[in-house]
Amino acid sequence: MKVPINLASQPFRRDRALLVASILVCLLLAATLSALISLAMADRTQLAGARHEIARLNGQIRKVSSDQAELDAVLRRPENAQVLETSVFINSLLMRKGISWTRIFADLEKKVPYNVKVIQIHPMVTADGEVSLDMTVAAESPAPLIELLRALDTAPFSRPDIKLDQPPTQAEPIYKYRVSVAYAQKL
Repeated sequence: MKVPINLASQPFRRDRALLVASILVCLLLAATLSALISLAMADRTQLAGARHEIARLNGQIRKVSSDQAELDAVLRRPENAQVLETSVFINSLLMRKGISWTRIFADLEKKVPYNVKVIQIHPMVTADGEVSLDMTVAAESPAPLIELLRALDTAPFSRPDIKLDQPPTQAEPIYKYRVSVAYAQKL
């Protein structure tokens, strides 16, 4: 029987593979660190460009706002007040005249059931430039009016709202509803 004897003060160990793997991991980590540093630098230059563009656009906004304030000050002068009022009045008239009655009637013709009578239509233009219709409709029973409300909840109409309902009387044996509905006609 042979007994292996090692007479060295420090026995031989196989550390070469571990050292090579450690060096490779260190090199990989160093490459990753340099890639992250270069990406951070590239991001910093992009952000600097974006900040410069934002500052330029903010400067333009400030300039346009100051020009608008100067023009508003000129328009608000007492000698220009009459011209401003006339301009606002003419613009509101043009906006109201921009409503296409032909298109309103064509769209209503597609939505209104045959047994519902449209008695009155009053278009209104909101401050946002949207058209709203205030209508008075009538029928012999409530069922066609409910069908009309369902039909008015589809394009180009939306959000029908009943403002007033009148039951039939001896003088007028019909149900009347006053309905407000948003209309998708842009001016």
